[in-house]
Amino acid sequence: MAVASSEMLKEKIRNGFMLERKEDMTEDYLEALRQTLIIVADTELMSAPALLSVYKQAPTLNNKISALAVVQDELGHAHIALRLLKDLGVDTDKLLYERQPHEFKNPYAMDFKLENWIEFGVFNAFFDRAGYTLLGDAYETQSYAPWKRALVKVDKEELFHLRHGETIMRFAMKQGPEAQEQVRKAVEWMFLMALEFFGVADELKSRSAQLEFRLKGRTNDQLRQKWLSTAVPFCESIGVKVPAHYDEASGKWVLDVPFPCKFDYENKRWLFDQPDTWENAIKRWKKRGPNINEFVAWIQKGRKEFEAYRKEVV
Repeated sequence: MAVASSEMLKEKIRNGFMLERKEDMTEDYLEALRQTLIIVADTELMSAPALLSVYKQAPTLNNKISALAVVQDELGHAHIALRLLKDLGVDTDKLLYERQPHEFKNPYAMDFKLENWIEFGVFNAFFDRAGYTLLGDAYETQSYAPWKRALVKVDKEELFHLRHGETIMRFAMKQGPEAQEQVRKAVEWMFLMALEFFGVADELKSRSAQLEFRLKGRTNDQLRQKWLSTAVPFCESIGVKVPAHYDEASGKWVLDVPFPCKFDYENKRWLFDQPDTWENAIKRWKKRGPNINEFVAWIQKGRKEFEAYRKEVV
């Protein structure tokens, strides 16, 4: 039997109740869970085209194998989220193959082709670190039992991805000026992109259902702090300068550049002399990046070709 009200369900969740079935949910819990899983599915799925855009530049066969393993994991993570969504009554075929590119919910950072193998590494070290931070937090506090069980596998694989990226970056920083410059350029545009994964500042966050229903445990800004607490020390340890430092007085990580600020997408360059608002950042995200149409076409191509073939045969 479904619970009588959202407040009753929240109280049960605070006392440790884990939901197993759609029938256990109120409508607002179900909606919050669906929205969360759609973002997760889109994020995992749309990482694949970006990574595949440069995996052939991997310098060794072992690098190519590890790169494809990362992509395979990402698609597997998307499949998990989509399978859960199907159990929750979502038409996943429609979700995958009938949405327009601007309707996808993946982070803006994934709407760009990568330029070289080192960007593949920074993608893993920064963006997969964001995924590890977000999904690790979700696992710690998760009230939806099927997703919590699935996140055990996802968590380990996201850790592999970010360590894979760290290895590429660490190796590149030992290879001389040309590779070091590639690392610097990649970090310059990807660092703030990773921070955008966590959404708008807490004071602008209008919905709290994810926290109240324990679909996540930390706020956006708390998650950003957690990401910074591992990303900045790693970069410093390999000699990569990033625009952030730890402030002893406040006990927080502080950015040395405006955030958000305007972004020149054609040159993949932040305009640090032009601070921006979160309202404008959201508009940029909704407008999508330069390669989203191509990436979605890659995802939907096989299905569309199959449907065209069926029509010809019939």
